[in-house]
Amino acid sequence: MMRQYFLQTARLGFSQWTEEDGELAVSLWGDPEVTTYISATGAFTELQVQERLSKEIRQEQQYNVQYWPLFELESGEFVGCCGLQPYQLDKGIYELGFHLKRTKWGKGYASEAAEATIAHAFAKLKANQLFAGHNPENQGSKKLLQKLGFTYTHDEYYPATGLQHPSYLYHNHTSQG
Repeated sequence: MMRQYFLQTARLGFSQWTEEDGELAVSLWGDPEVTTYISATGAFTELQVQERLSKEIRQEQQYNVQYWPLFELESGEFVGCCGLQPYQLDKGIYELGFHLKRTKWGKGYASEAAEATIAHAFAKLKANQLFAGHNPENQGSKKLLQKLGFTYTHDEYYPATGLQHPSYLYHNHTSQG
């Protein structure tokens, strides 16, 4: 299937999830190494993967955001997802998140996708701030959020894991406030 990209980086194209993306969703959220930090059980059932896909599609319809599927521009290969979800929309705050396929770890894709998503959030969605959190065991996400310029603010309970997640805010450095 030829994907349409609404956003591109040097190596990645951002698309939108559709109901036909079940296999891609399973290849990502069906991998326990990917979900170990985002699920209390460490893994998603097939039904939970389908629910996650449906949630992403609904969020795009309602809020014009989702954790958008990412594809390598050169090969068309599925990389994972990166994007936004509503957090405190009354304050103009979206939550940034990313999940990459295990075979795509360590290639700089998370950083590249997150930087493009941050720029998109402020330029197109007029976000005031971005929120992000990570499982306390996930040191890779912690390092990336700090590298991106997020500032630790507090620990916040994350129902999906049942844990207090270190939580961060990113302020738009190109505007006042």
